[in-house]
Amino acid sequence: MLKLTGRIAVGVVSLLVLTGTGIASTMLTQLTSGLSTSDALDSTGPKSTGKDQNILLIGLDSRKDQDGNQLPPEILDQLHAGDGTEGGYNTNTLILMHIPGDGGKAAAVSIPRDDYVPVQGIPGYPNAKIKEAYGLAKFYAERDLAKQGITGAELEHKGREAGRKKTLETVRNFLDVPIDRFAEINLAGFYDLATALGGVEVCLNHAVKDRYSGADFPAGRQTLNGSQALAFVRQRHGLDNGDLDRTHRQQAFIASAAHKLRSAGTFTDLGKLQDLVDTAKKDVVISAGWDVLSFAQQAQSLTGGNLVFTTLPIAGFQKVNGQDVNKVDVEQVRTAVRTAFGMVTPPTTPQVYASATIDVRNATGQRGLPAAVTQALSPYGFRAGAMESAASGKSSIAYGPGAKTDAATAATLLGGLPVVADSRVPGGHVRILLGAGYVLPAALGPHGADAPPGSRSATASSESRSTGDPEPPAYGSQGAAVDGGGIPCVN
Repeated sequence: MLKLTGRIAVGVVSLLVLTGTGIASTMLTQLTSGLSTSDALDSTGPKSTGKDQNILLIGLDSRKDQDGNQLPPEILDQLHAGDGTEGGYNTNTLILMHIPGDGGKAAAVSIPRDDYVPVQGIPGYPNAKIKEAYGLAKFYAERDLAKQGITGAELEHKGREAGRKKTLETVRNFLDVPIDRFAEINLAGFYDLATALGGVEVCLNHAVKDRYSGADFPAGRQTLNGSQALAFVRQRHGLDNGDLDRTHRQQAFIASAAHKLRSAGTFTDLGKLQDLVDTAKKDVVISAGWDVLSFAQQAQSLTGGNLVFTTLPIAGFQKVNGQDVNKVDVEQVRTAVRTAFGMVTPPTTPQVYASATIDVRNATGQRGLPAAVTQALSPYGFRAGAMESAASGKSSIAYGPGAKTDAATAATLLGGLPVVADSRVPGGHVRILLGAGYVLPAALGPHGADAPPGSRSATASSESRSTGDPEPPAYGSQGAAVDGGGIPCVN
């Protein structure tokens, strides 16, 4: 089954980046008037405060157009997408983008598609992979609609609306943050975008060859055409971290496509510009009421590389009803989102330096993590103590006599960990337990989630434990962040 992870780039580049690059208002009006819109977003749901906006980008794994018609065979051939019977309506790409109203740095978090989460109102499915919410809701909605005599394009449109509503509801409940807008892109849209751009430059850390996706590329920087770019974002076989590496490729593609838009004179070439507008009209659906003209000012923060992508942490892997799924720690995921979006702000210049000694116990199975935590906290006055492994446990902080204030400071810096007093902890000591899937917040600088690819803070052993479910293969369970400012190198 095709697992396309880069197709939401049309929504980002053809719509968001395009609006923020100073394009003429007449072209924006033309773009807005021609886009398909959806009423799936509940107007009564929670909204971001002030001028902040959270935008969910949905990549739909479908070989059909908006009316439910099969894509032409010549397009499927170019996409290496089989005969059209594969795939379905999984949302194999889900990215929540936060654009601050004050023009500050934008942040985007990718939700791993196999995260096993609660879903509501789907018969027989109290939980499911988050990517399945769309297709399951669509199936059951269409079953009921068909009994009413609804068929054809109308059935497809209403079924997709049900899928969008369920996806928005599931993501919002999982992350516990508002969703203000959304953009959905289908399978053909990715190919159309890459073709309209005349190719996109990417960078690989290693040479790859994969018969499943058709990826066959050397290491280093290279320009890929539409078909090649699709293979680049499809590949998961043969990669060190499987789907997680593929998620990083999706992020890298968006960054690279935006970089080309900024630097290749696309906006002075009316032919290319019209191709991008036509691509967005054909392949993108946006939430109703989205005032693109007003949004253009905020979207400018996306065009100067002022964007960082991170991938939300997972707590491990397991099998449920024969399916491989991602275990998630909901509170850890929500803390990661709030930290990425600036809702949790660790102090960067403390008024009073800490003096406690920190002892770090590591239950993640990731080598080097205790040292990274110790090094990240040292600028705040914390002293290095013992570092040892732990069998299990959730991330938390315990403190001994006289260390309560320092424990609270460490907890905030490390992403909002729970704090308890413990008489077994020596006086003046703070004991930090790192549970499975823990990741350092990006705000802690080069030791955190924005460590450069290939650094010790960005990678860890991919060895699984000998017993129980395997641990995530990348550092912090999601690997390093991807900088949206240029052409990042990825696996």
